[in-house]
This record gives sequence, C-alpha cells and structure tokens, in this order.
Amino acid sequence: MSVFFLQAIESFAVMVKEIAQMLQAFGTDLAEAELPDDLHSVEDLLITRTEKYNQLKEDVRRVIKEGDLLLTNLMEPLSNEPHTQDAVEKNGDRATVKRLLAQLHEMETAFDGFWEKHLLKLEQCLQLWRFEQAFQEEGDIPEIGDNVAHTEQALRELSNLDERSQELVENAQHLVLQGDHLISNHHYAMDLIWEKCNELHHSCEDLHDEMRRKYITLNRSLELHTRLQQALDWCDEGAYLLASQSMDKCQSQEGAKRALQEIERFLENSTYYLQRDAEALYIEFQSILTSKHVINELIETERVYVEELHTILQGYRVEMDNPSMLHLLPSALQNKKEILFGNMSEIHDFHSRMFLHDLQNCIETPEKVGLCFLARKANFQMYVKYCQNKPRSETLWRQCSDSVFFQECQRKLDHKLGLDSYLLKPIQRLTKYQLLLKELLKFSNNGDGIQELQEALEAMLNLLKSVNDSMHQIAITGYNGNLEDFGKVLMQGSFNVWINHKKGPTKMKDLARFKPMHRHLFLHERALLFCKKREEHGEGYDKAPSYSFKHYLKMNAVGITENVKGDIRKFEVWYSGREEVYLIQAPTVDVKLAWLNEIRKVLTNPEKLFRGALLFCVPLSVLLKTVFWVSFSKSLYHDALQPRIMSPGKYKALSDCKKRDSEELLIKSGDLVQLV
Repeated sequence: MSVFFLQAIESFAVMVKEIAQMLQAFGTDLAEAELPDDLHSVEDLLITRTEKYNQLKEDVRRVIKEGDLLLTNLMEPLSNEPHTQDAVEKNGDRATVKRLLAQLHEMETAFDGFWEKHLLKLEQCLQLWRFEQAFQEEGDIPEIGDNVAHTEQALRELSNLDERSQELVENAQHLVLQGDHLISNHHYAMDLIWEKCNELHHSCEDLHDEMRRKYITLNRSLELHTRLQQALDWCDEGAYLLASQSMDKCQSQEGAKRALQEIERFLENSTYYLQRDAEALYIEFQSILTSKHVINELIETERVYVEELHTILQGYRVEMDNPSMLHLLPSALQNKKEILFGNMSEIHDFHSRMFLHDLQNCIETPEKVGLCFLARKANFQMYVKYCQNKPRSETLWRQCSDSVFFQECQRKLDHKLGLDSYLLKPIQRLTKYQLLLKELLKFSNNGDGIQELQEALEAMLNLLKSVNDSMHQIAITGYNGNLEDFGKVLMQGSFNVWINHKKGPTKMKDLARFKPMHRHLFLHERALLFCKKREEHGEGYDKAPSYSFKHYLKMNAVGITENVKGDIRKFEVWYSGREEVYLIQAPTVDVKLAWLNEIRKVLTNPEKLFRGALLFCVPLSVLLKTVFWVSFSKSLYHDALQPRIMSPGKYKALSDCKKRDSEELLIKSGDLVQLV
C-alpha cells in the first residue's frame, strides 16, 4: 500500500482523537459550569454555547466527510490479485477507517443527545428567568393607585404586560411538551427535566393567577378612588360655598336667610354623600387595603403637609415683612409673627429636611416606619411648644381676622379657607400620625418591625398626652413662681380630695369638712400641685378651663398608701411623716392605678428627687433623714408608714448638687457627707 494512504489514515486517526478531546472538554464544561443567576447572563451564555456547539458540530461533520472520502478511496479494487499482501493490508486499512468513522458517529450521537438535554435546560432556565422578570414587572405595578389617574395608568400597564406574557406562556408550554417527550423516552436526565417542567408549569399558573388577582384589585381600587374623589369634590364645593358667603350679608335677617337657604339647597342635593357610612365603606374595601397603601398615604399626606406649611409661611409670614404690604398690616400684628405662627418655621424645617425623606426611604419597607418615628422622637417635642402658643395665636387672630392684609394674602394664594384653618394643620397632623400607625399595625401580622411600630405608636400617644397636659398647665393662674421648676408634667386630672392634718392645732373647718373638695391635680417630676378648676367661658380657646393654684407638695417629702378601706378608687398621699394626709378619690380604678404607677416612678428615682430638693431649698439634713416609702397597706392610718431616720455617720453622695439658680456645686458626686 502506498505511503499516501498510510499517512492519510494516521492523520484521520489524529483528527478523530482531537475531535473526541474537544467534545469531551466541551461536555465537561457544560456539565460542571453553574448557570448564571440573572436573565441577561443566561441569554449571553445560551448564545455563546450555541455558537460553540455549532462550531464543534461543523468540525465533526468535516472530519466525517474526510473519513468517508478516505474510505471511498480505499474501496477502489487493486489491479493485481486480491489475495496478495497489498490486498490484505488494504482490507485492514478499510476496517480501521470504518472503526474510526463508527466511533466518530457514536461520539456525534452522544454529543447531540447531551447538547439537546443541556440546551433544554438552558432554555428552561431562560424561560424561568423571563417569568421572574414578568413577575417583577407585575410586582412593580402598584396594588392600588394613589388616585384615579394613577390607578388607570396602572391598569394600562398591566394590560400591556398581559399581552406580552401570552407569548411567554406559549413558549413555556412548548418547552414543557418537549420535556415530557424526553421523559417518556427515558432520557438519562429525566429527573432534572421533570423538575424544570414542573417549575415552568407552576410559573404559568402563578403568573395567570397573579395577573387576574391584580386586575381585580386595581379595578376595586379604581372604584374606591372614584368614590373618594367624588366625596372630595363635594367637600371642596361645600367649602367654597361657605367661604364665598360673606359675613356682611349675615348682618341682616334677609341676608342670613338667603345664606341659610343656599346651604340647605346644597345639602338637599348631597344626600348620596351624607348617607354614606365611612365604616361601611372601609369594610367594603378592606380586602384591597395593605400596609403599602397605608405607607403611601402616610408619605403623600406628609408631602402635602410640608407643601401647605411652606405655602402659609411664604404667603402670610413672609408677607408681613413685605414693604408693599406693610400699609395693610394692622398695628396689632406688628412684631407679632412669633405669636401668630409660633414655631411653625421650625416644624416645617424638620419635616421638609428630615422626616419626609425618612418616610420616603420606607416606601418599599413599611416595617421600618416605626424606626423613623423613634429616631425623631426628640424632634417631635417641638409640637408641645406650638400647642402651648396656640391660645395666644388664636386670640391674636380673632383681633385681626377681618383685616385687609389677611384678605389680600388669601386672594393671592387662591385659598378658599382662611389662615386660621391652616394654623390648625400641625395639631391635626400630630393627631393623624397615631391613626396611621394604628393602621400599619393592623397589616403587620406580627412580622418584622411590629415592636418598633408599637413603640412608635406609644411614643406618639404619649406626645399627645404631653401636649394635652401642657395645655392644661399653661391655664394655671395664681402661682407666683416658675412652674418649670417643678419639672415635666407627668399626669393631670380632677379628683375628690379630703385633707387631714395630724399635727398642730385642730381647725373647726377641717373637722366639719365631710364633703370632699374638688381639686385638679398636676403631678410633676418634683411636685404635686393642687388647683381649683374654674368654669369654662368664652369661645374657641378662651373656652378652655382655667385652674387657680392652691398649694403644692414637694415629692421628696411625699409617701403613698395605695389601698384604702371602703373605696377601691381611693388612695392616700401623705406629707412630712404624715403631718398632712390627703385622701384622694379617683373617678375610676384605672385612673387611680395610672396615677399610682407614675407617683411610684417618681418616688423611686432618688436622683431627680435629690435635685428637686435643692431647687426648693430643702435643708440637707432633712433630705438625708427622709427615706421615701411606698406602702401597700390597706389601712388608712397605718402606724408602720413612718419615715426611717438615718443614723449619724458618713454617707456618700450619689450625684452632683448645685445651688438654686447657680452653677456653684454644694456637693459633688462621690463626696462624703457627715450626718450629725
């Protein structure tokens, strides 16, 4: 046999070996490489691996073609006898080439089968990622819109996504059928194929169900927003009617009658809105309300609140310094901006620069809203100052509300309501926060952030209580000192009080006092105030009650008896070793327990009591001799409730003590005090 055939066979064998190595390497790469975890990477991988497969497939076909050509040449008959040595060698060469071609065909078949399975896996993976993307797009479409226009836009986006998803579902169904065919043929990777087919099948069903659910939710949302918008339009129309009715017309009977008739006609045409029950509306649409809806409402109303404060400050407060408006400004308003607006500027800065941004960062994580309130807890104390100033602001407004200055400012702003309505916004907003936090808690379901939400709600309720208590405190009259020396107001309320003087001369009026005195008590950090509530009078804030100061007890000399025979609502507050005993009757048991709890906290805080003693100039010897006791006795006159007298000796101070109205230290923490 010629050297040419020998070299051709050897070259063909080498090519078959190289093809086998390339197929094996590619197969190993396919088997061992992990699939990417994002859509675009899977798409890129599918393209590059398909190109590699096609290249290898082309190489295999090329080598097979060369092998077939070589075999054809070897099949040509020899010119000499068929049983010569050359004929025998040629037969052996044919067998070798046939064997190599058979191996090559087997490798190609196995490679095609392996690639078919891998390609299906890639396409299934790609399809699952496309479903994931569709789910994400569907998730980006809001459950319910913020308003009618927003909801209608969301429905359009959902409809477009639904159309695009039809092709996605059809492709997935085709892949499932292809996978079922491989499984029925007992494909060696049928467990993996079955798993992916199952995922695709469920993804199709889940996407269909989710689309249908969101269609229903958005349509219900559209119905709700349409109703709310109609109610809002009705409210605006009513507000405009009231604002457009000049009070000058009401000075005459005929003018007042016409104004009343206008209102009556408006109400007659509004029976649809007046008969709607807000609670029934909430129950009807409760199924579509979620925590995300509440956080959206919180953020949107916060944004509107900030804008309203900005508008009022610019449209009224700044205008008070506008030279072109000064001739319209009443003399009573000059240099009175701080009284009329209080610290509204400070409130606006806090909400616009801090709190609104905090809330906007929670749009996707409603569970973090509680942390926002807790982190800004100290900032919200500025509302106490605003509320305390509100009576002065209200009085000033009533004096100047008819001025041309306010009318001109309102005209420029195109406001239907006067400034006084907007001065109430901070108080209304403060009340709104606790309502929204309660709504968020309804949808939390003991999930993440519920503890912070509960703490935030408690903090806002405590703030409202603090505001309410402080509003009562500023109504106290007749005290010559500074009420702030008593510390923060902890509790306030009305009680029946009996006083029993144990020492000193007996007064006839005390013996004859079988009826209780009605007293309004204020519990401060360092004192318990007794006041007499005066009758409410006037209008608006002038109608708030006032309190005449009677006397106070220093908390560093107070003890309590929690239970008294005869009435579970009663408890005792005794003073200076029971020299004076105050029998106090609460309106309810719950009120009694709340007060006892706060008093107990004060009495068990020696540091504050120690500092309070210095403010009231209590002699050091008295302070060191008195130990504060909380008794759980049921007896009204329990002999065991006597102050413990400390023995002479050296004692270590637990905190610094300063002179009143001075930075000079009387005692420093750690000093030794000699008691004689």
